[in-house]
Amino acid sequence: MAFVLKEQSLRPPGALRPPGAWQNSDTHYMEVLGSPWYRLYLDIVDGFTFATSSFWRTRGVRCAPLSLTAGSISCPIGLGSDAEPVKMELFGVPTYLSDSQQFPLELACRLSPHGAYCLMHSFRGEPTSARHLAQYLHSEAELPVVLDELLATIEDYIRYLARFYAENFAHEIASSAGTLDHVESVASGSMAFKRMRFADVAAEIADVPGGIFQSPDGRWRSLTRTGELAIMERLGEFTWVTHHDELGIPFFQASDVDANGWRVARNADLLLGIGETVGAGERHEKAEDVVAALLRHQVSDDHRADYGWYVKMREVAPMRTSGFGLGTERFLMWLLRHSDIRDFQFLARENGRAIVP
Repeated sequence: MAFVLKEQSLRPPGALRPPGAWQNSDTHYMEVLGSPWYRLYLDIVDGFTFATSSFWRTRGVRCAPLSLTAGSISCPIGLGSDAEPVKMELFGVPTYLSDSQQFPLELACRLSPHGAYCLMHSFRGEPTSARHLAQYLHSEAELPVVLDELLATIEDYIRYLARFYAENFAHEIASSAGTLDHVESVASGSMAFKRMRFADVAAEIADVPGGIFQSPDGRWRSLTRTGELAIMERLGEFTWVTHHDELGIPFFQASDVDANGWRVARNADLLLGIGETVGAGERHEKAEDVVAALLRHQVSDDHRADYGWYVKMREVAPMRTSGFGLGTERFLMWLLRHSDIRDFQFLARENGRAIVP
């Protein structure tokens, strides 16, 4: 079935909302009613949903019916976690709002020969900022492949999205972003995805103050926002940073020991637009590997108990899978060349503020 863009959606998006207007969460819906920006936003998200479903359907990847609540989260309290979980009580039982559907997708992947995907909201406990939303639309998939195959599939997915938008939203994108060149270069394949291992990235930007964060005990490093911008400035957008220090990311990524004796993860982050937009990785195949990783990441006994089912699943059905999550709003920021992710909320949401409507 072809994608059909409504005629009224072809109007130019007009001026963007004034900076900071998203803060008025109690009157945000009034802006939605009268703003060409939100008309455009609704259309491009509708297009994203259509294109994502079409892409995975051609590959036999199933859409999994998942839940917004979770008993175990993908960013636990331990080394490598970069987000605060949203814990809540539901009818007297402690639970979480999902920060990712990775774990249930790993379960679904064991039922689907070609993998499983979903397009759902994820939740995080930090305050919103120009780069972070408290609730964001997460495009995720888990496939029965190794890391290199996964990255090739993600690149195909992004090129598919770019072609879709170039064919269906050229006028809207050009009106908002001022150009269509960045989309067409990805869609046509003239823009090459680049890859660099984290150790080489750290060496490349050693001269950039604050580009690399070093843990106080010297056991792991991570790439900062400053470092992401420096890498994109030097290498360009659509650069994969692969094989991060294992302790700098959550426990669920499989790992190896490199030639220098440093334990590195089989993972990759894709930098574009404002920075990391896709996070990807290969998972542990065996139960004992998960247990060892939980210990290395210093996940507490209480939290380790939450992952008992995750370990048991590998005892019953060991399987090599890899998966990813793409932040939809971050991708759309790149698409429209916009600088504040808080403008990509159809309904304004911020932790600690009343919800309207």
